[in-house]
Amino acid sequence: MNNSNPTTFQRALLGLSFGAIAAMSGQAFAQSPEPTFSVGPRFQESSGESIYRATCQGCHMAQGQGAKGAGAYPPLASNPRLASAEYPLYVVINGQKGMPAFGKMLSDEQIAAVVGYTRTHFGNQYADAIPAESVKKLRP
Repeated sequence: MNNSNPTTFQRALLGLSFGAIAAMSGQAFAQSPEPTFSVGPRFQESSGESIYRATCQGCHMAQGQGAKGAGAYPPLASNPRLASAEYPLYVVINGQKGMPAFGKMLSDEQIAAVVGYTRTHFGNQYADAIPAESVKKLRP
């Protein structure tokens, strides 16, 4: 074996070794900022978009198109069921079918924000504002 020309595996192993040595010596490579995680049983995001991106898009997808496969997640894009604000508010608070209830994890303001966001994005044009008081009335 010619040691002057290392294999791809050997080069990768060497790179990992240098990275480990640098980290141990306090010379770790620059990393991207740490992600923000919610603390405890409550979500920390406050805007409708940030709540959607952190929570909803995992199932309903980035553009609200929904998904089919191992599970079926209904589309939120151009969804006429969002015309009445009470329906999506109720579903977010209490859950439905495979969707968990988020009522204990989100405040009234957060639920109003995320439902308002989905009703005004993804081809939906239901622009009436949702006050937090509307959420409070629907809670069990």
